[in-house]
Amino acid sequence: MLITTSYDPLPEQLEQIALLQRQLTLLKGVDAPPRIIERRRYSMEQLWERYEDPDILLVTRRRIEYYHEQQPALFFHPSTAAIRVKRLRNGEQDTLMELAQTKPGDRILDCTAGLGSDAIVFSYASQATGAVVALESQPLPYLLLKQGLAAYQSDIDGLDEALRRIQVLQQDYMDFLHEQPDRSFDVLYFDPMFRKPIHESSSIKAIRKLADPRPVTDEAIREACRVASRAVIMKEHRDSGELERLGFNELHRSTTKIAYGVIRL
Repeated sequence: MLITTSYDPLPEQLEQIALLQRQLTLLKGVDAPPRIIERRRYSMEQLWERYEDPDILLVTRRRIEYYHEQQPALFFHPSTAAIRVKRLRNGEQDTLMELAQTKPGDRILDCTAGLGSDAIVFSYASQATGAVVALESQPLPYLLLKQGLAAYQSDIDGLDEALRRIQVLQQDYMDFLHEQPDRSFDVLYFDPMFRKPIHESSSIKAIRKLADPRPVTDEAIREACRVASRAVIMKEHRDSGELERLGFNELHRSTTKIAYGVIRL
């Protein structure tokens, strides 16, 4: 992997790429230290050809972006979470928050955080008295999420505070669940890579290569039901059959291709 900056970098960008190199070297799942290179006036395509490495982390003045060949750039952004928070502020309902019966003070565990869209909404809905723990086992999504939650600034009241409250851990959710006492979280949430992909989603396409491809197991759901006190919720493609396989007895299929399974406790 290569790390570089945008054209004409500021001193803080140069400091950040050195910090990123150290951070990545320490993360689980990183086989070799990334290499810092000067951007000069090379395009992304020229960098790929010159250094014969398909993976580039680009530190811009606003954010960190990950490039892999011709895939869309991957970076942290609240995206649909910002829209959902705006709707909550306007008194509108959010399907996932309604299914979880989220309220101030709730403790939420997002077992498959990705880039954190649902964790952000959970954090906003559970407010300052609540707590959201977001688990991401894969190094690059974890790094982008952790950096983005700490640095992103929005113009939506309460959103920045919700971002900063989320605790992000690079940990396999099964290992984490085994360590937790019974009923230590109110709601556990899974949003794994869909068994039946939604190919038209560019954001999912960008992260699919980096994400944990393993399906959720029966053991994971049993452990989740032990650790949760109110509900275990899973998001999947509505036609995948995964929710039925795992024993979710309450199914909510939307008019899109998304479905939620709920186990009430």
